[in-house]
Amino acid sequence: QVQLVESGGGLVQPGGSLRLSCAASGFTFSNYAMSWYRQTPGKERELVTTMSSTGSSTNYADSVKDRFTISRDNSKNTVYLQMNSLKPEDTGVYYCKAIGTAWDGRVLSYWGQGTQVTVSS
Repeated sequence: QVQLVESGGGLVQPGGSLRLSCAASGFTFSNYAMSWYRQTPGKERELVTTMSSTGSSTNYADSVKDRFTISRDNSKNTVYLQMNSLKPEDTGVYYCKAIGTAWDGRVLSYWGQGTQVTVSS
């Protein structure tokens, strides 16, 4: 059974920090690129950041560059999102996603259940 379980969300004041974690199981974590998305009710889900399977490549949405950092520890099957200098517009449900390719070329992807981040005074 594939599982992606996010944790670390909560309420934080503008300018504060949070670190999200996503613990993976049920698949070969080290073979998958990992992404963080976020979603606010009534809006489409937005790609925040992605890291390649080895951690050698990353990308970030312009809105979070220089504030958020994605990292992974393949020995722990865990991906992290360090969020600094948080703004109210960062509020949303944050989702972890795994993306990989099977040996026969099939694209595989899995989603976590999400964790709420609220940035407010």
